[in-house]
Amino acid sequence: MDTDHGPDTTDHRPTLAVWKFASCDGCQLTLLDCEDELLALTDRVRIEHFLEMSAAEGPDGERAEPAGRGPYDLSLVEGSITTSEDAERIRHIRRISRRLVTIGACATAGGIQALRNFGDVAEFRAAVYARPEYISTLDTSTPIAAHVPVDFELRGCPIDRGQLLEVITAHLAGRTPNVPRHSVCFECKRRGTTCITVAHGTPCLGPVTHAGCGALCPAFGRGCYGCFGPTDHPNLRSMVGELRHDGMSEADILRVFRTFNAAAPEYAPVPELTAEAQDRLQAEQDTTPEGPA
Repeated sequence: MDTDHGPDTTDHRPTLAVWKFASCDGCQLTLLDCEDELLALTDRVRIEHFLEMSAAEGPDGERAEPAGRGPYDLSLVEGSITTSEDAERIRHIRRISRRLVTIGACATAGGIQALRNFGDVAEFRAAVYARPEYISTLDTSTPIAAHVPVDFELRGCPIDRGQLLEVITAHLAGRTPNVPRHSVCFECKRRGTTCITVAHGTPCLGPVTHAGCGALCPAFGRGCYGCFGPTDHPNLRSMVGELRHDGMSEADILRVFRTFNAAAPEYAPVPELTAEAQDRLQAEQDTTPEGPA
């Protein structure tokens, strides 16, 4: 009896692919962390390419290729571009994907590895590797959107699983994902958390950071450090001035903006604004009359 039925042509579920570039895997694993919701999701979507979950692709269980076969209805991309090979691979993935969504700080803003953008990569390579001539890498770590058009960016380090499910289900429904665009400050208000900057003078990036974490850090008395990346139109001049007012040094301000989202284009003006704030502070100190001896 012939048991070779060939590809299953009766499965009309949309296809999903998950891709990894330079990253820690945490964001793509958020899909597996959906647990019970994942079971319901797989009734509606066929996960075609996801190397973290399976080395096989397609109904015949063929070994998956690193760049995939496609076409795919939706591709989720984690990680930043740090090699010339990855730059070519993301262009191929874009060609075989109907929609492409970047997930996490690495894919949307270069990630922690984008700290290389402010240093000498050749020097780092020589210090870390015994045979640096074997290492082929770019001088920068850049977001996916710097290389190909992106249909939607889901921020976070790592991303929120509820927001991930919303992005996928929105695609199935043919609508725009309902992901909040407001700042962490809004989330503090919703959960009734007293503003730690106003109450205690604690430096906090909440006013310029994208919502999605539930304002977890401020709820425990710690200033937001921006793991969900910049809001759409952050008022950086005001934010930098407030951070200086709360006692942060010029170097510390640069450091907090160059952590999870170092290559975010929204944060590009920070060095100039920080220098301006330092100059204003120095001018104020120079013009303040000295008290009695």
